[in-house]
Amino acid sequence: MERNYILFDTPARDLLFPFTHTRPVAACRVGILTIREKWDRCLNTGTSYLTVPYLQEKYPLQQIDEKTVNVLINGHILPSEALIHAIHSLETGQELYQDNQILARVVTGDELGCIQLAFKTNKLGISSNKVLFTGLPKEEGLDLIETRVSFKGQVQGIYLPWDITLLNDQALRNDFVLLTKNRTSAPIPDNNQVSGREHVFLEPGAVVSHSILNATTGPIYIGRNAEIMEGCLIRGAFAMGEGATLKMGTKIYGATTLGPGCVGGGELKNVVMFGYSNKGHDGYLGDAVLGEWCNLGGNTTCSNLKNNGSVVNVWLEARKEAWPAGRKCGLLMGDYSRCGIGTMFNTGTVAGVSCNIFGGDFPPKFIPSFSWGGLKQEPYRIGEALRDAATWMQFKGQKLGEIEERLLKAVYELVNN
Repeated sequence: MERNYILFDTPARDLLFPFTHTRPVAACRVGILTIREKWDRCLNTGTSYLTVPYLQEKYPLQQIDEKTVNVLINGHILPSEALIHAIHSLETGQELYQDNQILARVVTGDELGCIQLAFKTNKLGISSNKVLFTGLPKEEGLDLIETRVSFKGQVQGIYLPWDITLLNDQALRNDFVLLTKNRTSAPIPDNNQVSGREHVFLEPGAVVSHSILNATTGPIYIGRNAEIMEGCLIRGAFAMGEGATLKMGTKIYGATTLGPGCVGGGELKNVVMFGYSNKGHDGYLGDAVLGEWCNLGGNTTCSNLKNNGSVVNVWLEARKEAWPAGRKCGLLMGDYSRCGIGTMFNTGTVAGVSCNIFGGDFPPKFIPSFSWGGLKQEPYRIGEALRDAATWMQFKGQKLGEIEERLLKAVYELVNN
């Protein structure tokens, strides 16, 4: 029987703020692809999302009928051959787990309806930073799982914002194999200097001119209609999505990912841009994650290492406390946020959704969503925030639609209540 695959959020999604304010966990990018795009390719079929109600309109759930066999997969985790084999082996009523963390669960259409109700009523369980998806208590209409299958293999996933940069190198390499297997790269122009040519892949329409590409340290993937301008220095692992651009003289250190429509410039190291974001001028950005529709003004520089080399503590919005993120962690910026020229971000700074940051002083290490200003923050009124988000989207030929407006208004209400 054909199965309906669904990537579900867990209560731990809140630990990935600001990125999951505006998307399900599986819509986050790590490596070349988003988590959902990885699963789609590995399963050779489409997947959909089960997430919090205000995101469900933009990220819909595919529900066929009450008799459909639905395979729920934890949206935090990355696919692997062993994991996919274990999921395919599950029967209806079984769940796959590891260390009290649910990995997958097979349910009927009736049970899926009860689980949707659990999302709407917020009756989901969480244990520490390990996820335990419990659904509803039995007396409220959902039978408890009787059969649990333990998975002994390795599981990788994103649970904290800095996991994205920590996993990006391996994820990029895995995605490179997934995207290029049994395919031939478009020709690499002779005016470039290339090392490890067999690990460089250009999609049709990609433009690379008078640059140095070193793929001996990791693969280099250039997406469809992406452009690398003259004089760029690229050290893999590195990936550019469709329509992305590297400005002249950019210096890239692996592992760095520019999602579709992004612009890179200056110096970048271990950076992930989800999509349509710009860091197009001089300045340093390292061990950092930018969501969609972000813009860093010229000469913006972001610290990723403390002067004393000690552990970087990063503010977790959902827990209202700082957690250790290792010795290196740079800027973590949510969707639709921007900063003015010459902005300097301290190590491990978190900027929420739709922030307008400017001024000559270091901004705070935590900038709440819908903030306006520099060292002193004022509220960014929702009407002006929507107006400015629409303007930035127009620069790339896109429009802020009604669904996106409703989503941003929901985030505004969420963070201001």
